Amino acid sequence: MTVTRQYVLQLGMGSAVETLCGQAYGGHKYDMLGTYLQRSAVILCCTGIPLAVIYAFSEPLLLLLGQSPEIARAASIFVYGLIPQIFAYAINFPIQKFLQAQSIVLPSAYISTAALVLHLLLSWVVVYKVGLGLLGASLVLSLSWWVIVVAQFAYIIMSPMCRRTWTGFTIKAFSGLPEFLKLSAASAVMLCLETWYYQVMVLIAGLLPNPELSLDSLSVCLTISAWVFMISIGFNAAASVRVSNELGAGNPKSAFFSVWVVTVLSAIIAVVLAVVIMCFRNYISYIFTEGERVSDAVADLCPLLAITIILNGIQPVLSGVAVGCGWQQFVAYVNVGCYYIVGVPLGVLLGFVFNFGVKGLWGGMIGGTAMQTAILLWVTIRTDWSKEVEEAQKRLNKWDDTKKEPLLVGVTDDN
Repeated sequence: MTVTRQYVLQLGMGSAVETLCGQAYGGHKYDMLGTYLQRSAVILCCTGIPLAVIYAFSEPLLLLLGQSPEIARAASIFVYGLIPQIFAYAINFPIQKFLQAQSIVLPSAYISTAALVLHLLLSWVVVYKVGLGLLGASLVLSLSWWVIVVAQFAYIIMSPMCRRTWTGFTIKAFSGLPEFLKLSAASAVMLCLETWYYQVMVLIAGLLPNPELSLDSLSVCLTISAWVFMISIGFNAAASVRVSNELGAGNPKSAFFSVWVVTVLSAIIAVVLAVVIMCFRNYISYIFTEGERVSDAVADLCPLLAITIILNGIQPVLSGVAVGCGWQQFVAYVNVGCYYIVGVPLGVLLGFVFNFGVKGLWGGMIGGTAMQTAILLWVTIRTDWSKEVEEAQKRLNKWDDTKKEPLLVGVTDDN
């Protein structure tokens, strides 16, 4: 779980560059994209240093948290090999957002596919043939991520599609970091609060009566929800890129149109999938287990799963719109209130006080998600898109480095 939270934290910190790169590309300030990429990488690498220290001392920390010496030792061995991965994450996320802002996605997909094949082969060799066990598995995982980073960066340098947006390394990447960090921190808070929300539910479910059955059925449902959620993540990225591009280009009507096209399309797909889930609610658990008790418990939870899928067809898209507009700080406040002031307490109340068990726990947390979705939907409906264009232009002018002389030039057109 620590690894997952590290992943989400750095993903959130990296989403700041998603706003800035998207709006800069739409505003035809192409050279700013490379600077934003480098600034984000610098900030994320700095964030990775304390995470690396935590990983290095993972064994005593796990012992302090009450884990058995055997588990703490085994976990720490695996975590040691993941330390290089922290900094691969730190560079990979800005690179991905840099490419996505330009609607360049296929190269990353091809590179990730090739890296997956390489990862499976190397894992088999290192773990089973060389015999490095857990440490070998984590080291191969780190290596695979660095392969992705190096391959994507090589594409950026060599591709003519990035000729205008990557003009080389610059010392300007180290300027304006406090302001950049502020937006990055707001992005991290926004995304972390969303992603950790249902992890909190799993932890609380372990305190329910008959926790084994509750956790088994809940794990099946949340796994299915996570699979469907990947579709919404794609729409999230599409909404963020398109909205930020249109705002940067000064096209409020196009931004408005993009928001509702993506939202409606994602919602329709979510409703269809929710209906499919309900139709097969008595059978879907057998993908994971043959237990009849678990199957009955999963079927009982499927109405809540269907509602969650529908909400997750809308909420991530609206979050993508928020990132495209630069509303991360506002959404972070909304998430705190809806998720942790309303959702979690309501779930605990229904689950433990009113004895609805895991259904009450999940139902209460759905209430928090529904409230957050309603607020974002209301704000999006009420948005003055002409004003958002003005805010985007102000943001671009604030971060514009074109009037400054470059102090360090890497790959340029003159070369």
